[in-house]
Amino acid sequence: MTAERTGGVWNIVPTPFLPDGTLDERSLATLANFVLATGVTGMTILAVLGEAAKIGDDERARVIDGILGTTAGRMPVCVGVTHASTDRAVAYAREAERAGAHSVMLAPPPLARPTDAALRRHYLAVTEAITIPVVVQDHPASSGVLMTAEFMAALAEEAPRAGIVKLEDEPSPPKVRKLRELAPGVSILGGLGGAMLLEELAAGADGTMTGFGFPEVLVAIVRRWFAGDADGAALLFDRFATLIRFESQPFASLAIRKLVYQRRGAIAHPTVRQPVGQLAPVTVEALDWLLRRLRLEGPMLEPGALLGDLLRDPVGH
Repeated sequence: MTAERTGGVWNIVPTPFLPDGTLDERSLATLANFVLATGVTGMTILAVLGEAAKIGDDERARVIDGILGTTAGRMPVCVGVTHASTDRAVAYAREAERAGAHSVMLAPPPLARPTDAALRRHYLAVTEAITIPVVVQDHPASSGVLMTAEFMAALAEEAPRAGIVKLEDEPSPPKVRKLRELAPGVSILGGLGGAMLLEELAAGADGTMTGFGFPEVLVAIVRRWFAGDADGAALLFDRFATLIRFESQPFASLAIRKLVYQRRGAIAHPTVRQPVGQLAPVTVEALDWLLRRLRLEGPMLEPGALLGDLLRDPVGH
């Protein structure tokens, strides 16, 4: 399958754990149903936010089955398959396709001497092993590997299934613009918690694939943008920019987002797998204060209610 043009908002979700750190399989269903109600285009599992590096192969299979069993074709699901080994990445990709995933996401493996030739072999091995699209994740901050716009454009030309790029090389807008010029048919999704969403859209992005505890905000922004209402999209972004910034704090973003998902009823516990520090009380207090200021309390924690409110009133009168 050639990767069809993909846009909108793809919500990268956390993996739920019980307080003892074991997989919370019951919360997989509530999480999937929650995301279904937010109006997003699709869902991405087992990415960095999903703590994929801390999850064993048996647990991977249970996460995939739990999410895809609940969505049951009602929403496309992208599965992260990044691994240091090409063979393991291929195996993960095949597993995801067999389970019914819409696509897989693959970041570069850590290489002592990353070269375009080595990266090309890695990506081609995965794209040739499956028939579903491969999302090329360009996030040097986590992978340690820099991929040029020219490399990704050439890869998409050679392997059309690799025609979706999740572009998170900061500053992202210039690279979005360059990749759009080099490869007009490639789907470009931003990330980075939505921090540069407006600028990425203006540079030619088709949407975003990112973790954010209130994905309805991003949905409303993207819908207004592509409806031709750039000013309305900007009003919404400005209204929630402080929350986007707060959730994106280095070394705390995962724990903050898990707490938000727990507060919203999507998962039962905000547990982050060890080794990780707990959120400082001052951080939790700051989050509570911020949510009160934005009136993200009570009924507004419900995804359906929040999305409707955002689409009606971008300013929040």
